[in-house]
Amino acid sequence: MLPKPFSWDLTAARAGRYDGKFIIGVKTTGIYCLPSCRVHPPKPENVRMFKMEEDAKAAGLRACKRCRPDLFYKGEDWNVSLFDGLAERVRAAPESFADASALAAACGVSQTKLGELMRDHAHLAPATWLRRERVRAACRLLLDTTDRIVDIGLAVGFESESVFHRQFLALTRMTPGAYRALADASVFTLHLPAGWRAQEIVAYHGRDPQSLCEKGEGNKIWKALATAEGVAVLEISLESDGAWCRVHAAKKLGRESMAFIHAGALRMLGLNGEVTPFEKRMSEDPATALFLRRKGLRVPSIPTGFDGLCWAIIGQQINVKFAGALRREIIHLGGEKAEGGMIAHPSPERVVDIGAAALTKRRYSRSKAEYLIGAAKEVATGALDIEKLPEGSGVAAEKKLTSIRGIGTWTARYVLFRGGFADSALVGDSALATALQRFHKREDRPDHDEVHEMMKPFAPYRSLATMHLWNSLRDAA
Repeated sequence: MLPKPFSWDLTAARAGRYDGKFIIGVKTTGIYCLPSCRVHPPKPENVRMFKMEEDAKAAGLRACKRCRPDLFYKGEDWNVSLFDGLAERVRAAPESFADASALAAACGVSQTKLGELMRDHAHLAPATWLRRERVRAACRLLLDTTDRIVDIGLAVGFESESVFHRQFLALTRMTPGAYRALADASVFTLHLPAGWRAQEIVAYHGRDPQSLCEKGEGNKIWKALATAEGVAVLEISLESDGAWCRVHAAKKLGRESMAFIHAGALRMLGLNGEVTPFEKRMSEDPATALFLRRKGLRVPSIPTGFDGLCWAIIGQQINVKFAGALRREIIHLGGEKAEGGMIAHPSPERVVDIGAAALTKRRYSRSKAEYLIGAAKEVATGALDIEKLPEGSGVAAEKKLTSIRGIGTWTARYVLFRGGFADSALVGDSALATALQRFHKREDRPDHDEVHEMMKPFAPYRSLATMHLWNSLRDAA
């Protein structure tokens, strides 16, 4: 056991900073836990502390079923395994899970534990996540089968046709019938929610006025995308009756390519996340009035994961203008030309072919060039499935990303942030730190750890809170 007295900080422990350094044993329950375990804290007189897991076992204690220190010391994350296993079962048969309680029962955990699991890994409430998975299953059936729409809704677990239509529209911004018609369309319309804001969305996609990969101007956005059937340009016109999406391509695209473009449009317009719960919470506290100045603000995402990964690496520790200039270099060197003079972002294989040496001749630092090429190799070889990250665990995604040379916490979380994860806290972001300094009326700018603590109250909506805080700097300017 550890010598007494031994002092440790509970906040640091809950953040996981002591995991692997010592074990907590509880005499009354006969279990041993990781210091980060969120079970109700035992009385100090009942706690024993061990240096090693073997010491706790030798004392006759068994592993906690909640934090699973036994798996931790084997190098496994029990919660990731639990989430992945549940996701696999739900995606195979979404109709088998009636509600959140059924999910909890399938995992063998309490609903409280299930809520924590989903918040940490999917950044969603269990019921919201289940609804998303049902709609995704319905999307596949609508394009792959000729089954009746009502039958598809019931097959994926919705209790009625009306509920299916309502939930499908909320997540895809289209009716099931309109989504099925994508297979034969080159134009489709997305219903915009009440209060949706266009200004910040258009500005984001027009952040680099010289870019030939995407443009944002007036009420329109253009994005060149590489589909399985060739490059296409998605043109989005933001009108009073919705977002009109037109696809410009050399040939008519099939259903898979159109589904890919539809998903890209949702991400670009920030329609793959909810804002109402966050705004409701902020409205209940006068101190957070800042977040209501731009009611309806959303987080615009990048249509493809690899595009987002490249932008995050290129943008490390430089301003947006210079990052845009560097990004244009890889687009010109490896991108595929589309209609109207636009160019689609290059594939991972094309970025690898460019090579670090060519990039260093175009104002890239040696380290940035090597980091970018190294990450592209991870994707090209299949070691990193960047496009599937939003479907899996956010915890596992961050761990995988930060295992790659040149990708730290900020870069990994920026990829998640622009990939659609709702609770990505961008610690290490200079603008976020400045915004928090002003929000809390501090004389000094908070450091990395302080930003982490200051963003906690906004969980599980830290991505959206970050957008509001960034925009608050424009108010100040």
